[in-house]
Amino acid sequence: MRTNEGLIDRAVRVVLGVALVVIGFGVVQGVAGIVVGVVGLVPLLTGLTGYCPLYALFGVNTLHAGRRSGRSQPHTP
Repeated sequence: MRTNEGLIDRAVRVVLGVALVVIGFGVVQGVAGIVVGVVGLVPLLTGLTGYCPLYALFGVNTLHAGRRSGRSQPHTP
């Protein structure tokens, strides 16, 4: 399993996942709360591991999205 999520992508997933888990298991009652909580586990776990199976399936990789590709960085002595 290779990491295929960038730092911002991972942070957004973790925040969203925690929010959904808290809302699902702490705020919403009944079956709807359980569903929201379990759905929240998906972005939370993918954000913590840095690997998204759907990204891998579709060939998406946000790991190096913020970096300049093909350009050399200036050298400072």
